[in-house]
Amino acid sequence: MEIAVQDFYSLTGHNLSLHIVDLSGNSAKAVFAAIELVKDQKVQAIAGALTWQEAAIVAEMDEINKEVPVISLTQPSSPIVPNKKFPVIGMYQDISMDISCISAIVASFKWTKVNAIYEGRNSYTSNLGGITLLSSSLREIGVELEYFSAFPEFSSLVNPNIIIQKELQTLREKQSKVFIFVQTSLTLTTMLFENAKQMGMMGEGYVWIMADGIANLIDSVNASAITSMQGVLGFRTHYSDNTASFREFQMNFQRVSIDEYPKEDKNHHPSVYALRAYDSIWTIAKAAKILQQKNDSKPLLQHILSSDFEGLSSRIQFQNYKLGDKPTFQILNIVGKSYREIGFWSEELGFTKNLVKHANGKNKNLTAEEGLDRVYWPGGRTSVPTGFLETKAKELRIAVLARSTCSQFLKANHDDKQNITYITGFSIDVFEAAVRRLQYPLMYNLFPFYGSYNDLIKEVSNKTFDAAIGDILITADRNQHIEFSQPYIQAGLVMVVTMKSDESLQFWMFMKPFTKGMWILMAAMTLFTGFVIWCLEHRINSDFRGPPNRQIGTLLWFSFSTLVFAHRESIRSQWSRLVLAPWLFLILIVTSTYTANLTSLLTNPQLEPSGTDIGSLKRTRATIGCNGNPFTFWYLEKVLGFKTGNIKTIASIDDFAKALSSGDIRAAFMFTPHARVFLSEFSTGFTMTGPTYKLTGFGFVFPKGSSLALNISEAIIYLTQSGELQQLEEQKLSYSKYSTSPSTASSGTQGLGPRPLAGLFIISGSVSIFALIVVAISLLRSHWESSLTFIQTMLAGRAFWSWLTTFFAKNDLLQL
Repeated sequence: MEIAVQDFYSLTGHNLSLHIVDLSGNSAKAVFAAIELVKDQKVQAIAGALTWQEAAIVAEMDEINKEVPVISLTQPSSPIVPNKKFPVIGMYQDISMDISCISAIVASFKWTKVNAIYEGRNSYTSNLGGITLLSSSLREIGVELEYFSAFPEFSSLVNPNIIIQKELQTLREKQSKVFIFVQTSLTLTTMLFENAKQMGMMGEGYVWIMADGIANLIDSVNASAITSMQGVLGFRTHYSDNTASFREFQMNFQRVSIDEYPKEDKNHHPSVYALRAYDSIWTIAKAAKILQQKNDSKPLLQHILSSDFEGLSSRIQFQNYKLGDKPTFQILNIVGKSYREIGFWSEELGFTKNLVKHANGKNKNLTAEEGLDRVYWPGGRTSVPTGFLETKAKELRIAVLARSTCSQFLKANHDDKQNITYITGFSIDVFEAAVRRLQYPLMYNLFPFYGSYNDLIKEVSNKTFDAAIGDILITADRNQHIEFSQPYIQAGLVMVVTMKSDESLQFWMFMKPFTKGMWILMAAMTLFTGFVIWCLEHRINSDFRGPPNRQIGTLLWFSFSTLVFAHRESIRSQWSRLVLAPWLFLILIVTSTYTANLTSLLTNPQLEPSGTDIGSLKRTRATIGCNGNPFTFWYLEKVLGFKTGNIKTIASIDDFAKALSSGDIRAAFMFTPHARVFLSEFSTGFTMTGPTYKLTGFGFVFPKGSSLALNISEAIIYLTQSGELQQLEEQKLSYSKYSTSPSTASSGTQGLGPRPLAGLFIISGSVSIFALIVVAISLLRSHWESSLTFIQTMLAGRAFWSWLTTFFAKNDLLQL
């Protein structure tokens, strides 16, 4: 509030006098302090951490001017219906919004029973109103509020640890293990979690949810308390922290906090309560300034209710004496030394990871599991707890292959301080999506497995593990000992090689812009068009005689020379112009295209796969690489015929890139999903080449006869048909932008064929043919008798070219 007064003065020059009173949570003291401020200090407005009930009592006192507005910054524990007789304005979000968010979370994770925890504040607060609203909201979605735990106000507890432990023991005996902090103080919350951890209630199977009131203060929780809150889910009011005004306020806030509390182990980050306190002073100051400038009779309360500006906490606009802007909640998951921001929720948009995409109308109506990042629940597990305490006998032991060639499929990171292993990857996401489609709750724990693929298969076969997750290829010999699920991604075997510059193509580079067919067509079209114009423009002179070979050569030369030098000569015939116009337009387009293609070829390196085919690799005994999968080794040796000594094991796709670049291996053999990820990450200098050896795909592993294998397979089929599996693949794997088919072609520009210009060729050729037909018809009509004589001579057995040359020699060419 002091910072707000300073900022308002520096920006507007208007000064406010601020009177601060510490009420210490005492309601009676709040009433008397307000009376004293109004009577003695002549304050024009009151703002502070008064509940609505306390503010209403203050406003109702006869000693207080009914036109002195009171701004309450404390959210009541019950929905409030404003009374216009009292000038009380609530600068908070209604608790009904918290209840809506709680209900949305519970519904999305499909819990059927929950327990609520709240703390009484004082005699003026109606505690059961919020619990009643929560119970009613949960009942609408088919969820039962099994029990609500009511703690007295923490300051009134003589021995808080004993009372907290006793109440936690009661909670532990309840059937539901989902506990929701509806409204509690920070002190009670941290002490409750510390005791819950000591009593074993922060482990697997438990769910703890913090509502907005306490989650807004998470930045004020010290590191030692955070360690007792691992896996807790919470939501708090979202506000924009990337504006210039917020950054300036944050610097001032941190400076003041550090100066006043230098020894406290806290993150001096402003909560939404600090922002609202700041906004409350600006609201009063803006209204007072308008009132002073206009000098009208409207009271200050009405000017405050007419406020409409962008504050630090939200849009400051009041409806029915409360903030009218509905909040967006940020969902938090406490992990490690702090918390993860895993998404957002609002009444209008539902759950989402990205507010921008959501605002554009994408990904609406998602559940919490679909719209949020992965949640790490108490105990470090990522699968959603059922809400009931799981026993060890009911939990499945699922092994996860930790040493995958591609980390995007599986990755295990161990936190030594928390002694928790976080397992992520596409395979995990698919398995969890399949589990969500089951018709019954599945309780399981994930265990990282650092052995080989075959060792993992054996462990599942002898039922050391109930299932296995990984990029495990489905094969016939493995299927004899275990059950595979439906493949969740198809896989084949492909060869990846480096790319090299093709210097042999540079000598004939000028020919590359066009294909061979295009060059032949252009040559034929040029000669034909020249011949037609020559027929239209020239007479046959006496030199056009002699043997047939010479006649043909002369004719071709005249055809070409006539076309080339047509622009230098006076073209006497309109028919010649008609033939020449489309041909010149065609040449213009072809020349432009040739220039563009040749420029591209000269500026882009001409690359081709450096590795040769399978046969040459075997003949030269080249070293090849694979990921060490037993099936890959068997396939390369038994099916493709490589020698064992020429096959090198490569651990990861990063090592594949190094080995190929350094020449340690000539080619790498990978499964197609791994190859696509590899080429996406190392898009320059590598390519897939040769055929794809089709296999089956990757699947999940179960013991022989396991009914879960059938159920998971049905779930995978559903995920495939619904398109959810494809969406997961596009979101989690980076190869979606890369072409999926192997290529042996050069990466440079390909030669242009005649097809794109076929229309122009047809038009030009049609005009030339039409002109030639007109010449022939006119010539035959003019020299009919001579024509008959030559036709008879030709039919009598004389050579066609002899007849053609004699015909043109004896007859004058048609003058048009």
